[in-house]
Amino acid sequence: MPDLLARTNPVARIAGLALLTTPLLLSIDVVSAACCLGAILIALPFTGTEIRRLPIRAWPLFLAAPLSGISMVLYGRPEGTEYLSYGWIHVTDNSIQLALAIMVRIFAIGLPAIVMIGRTDPTDLGDSLAQIWHLPAKFVIGTVAGVRLATLFRRDWQAMGRARRSRGLADDGRIARGVTMLFGLLVLALRRGAKLATAMEARAFGAEITRTWARPTRLHPRDWVLMGGCLAVSLLSLGVAVATGDFRFLGV
Repeated sequence: MPDLLARTNPVARIAGLALLTTPLLLSIDVVSAACCLGAILIALPFTGTEIRRLPIRAWPLFLAAPLSGISMVLYGRPEGTEYLSYGWIHVTDNSIQLALAIMVRIFAIGLPAIVMIGRTDPTDLGDSLAQIWHLPAKFVIGTVAGVRLATLFRRDWQAMGRARRSRGLADDGRIARGVTMLFGLLVLALRRGAKLATAMEARAFGAEITRTWARPTRLHPRDWVLMGGCLAVSLLSLGVAVATGDFRFLGV
């Protein structure tokens, strides 16, 4: 399958993601979110994404969706037939519909973010932010450095796991081991961030000067097609919701 995102500009992906997901926030209904999610799943093979590894990369969505759905079922605005009532808990037709809409919408918004932003090269992102969006150089350099460090988290996690096994500390419970490694990862990230900030300051990255960029970048027709396609999918999904009478402006 061709990888249609491989040669697109990073800022075009960010803009396309905003055009795709922001209009969906105007309504909380199942139809618009399902239409958008269906279009994303159809386009997924053409984005160069490894389908087998996608569930691993999208594990936060599989965690957030049920939690959000359960809270909405129990504490959503009561309306329609009531199936369960206990204190502040009211399970009704409306709360169930809102829960389904929220769960599908989490995947409709989160999945394209993982697909479109996950493989962005930090250097290309910095070039695009500076030359196309004309953002301040300090912000651009800080963004590039932050994205670079974020890509090291997985490698650090694996290294910490191997170090714990070599010391005989891998027999603890999974939860206790995860909490300990998360704390160690936080400490490692803070130390690395402090060292990087010092090194960047020593190299005058914080100086008030006009910077130049080694690699020119600009938007191409394929970038405009990507942004237009994302906006079209979002508006079409909302149009289907309006046509079927399921459009609910901000859940009202």
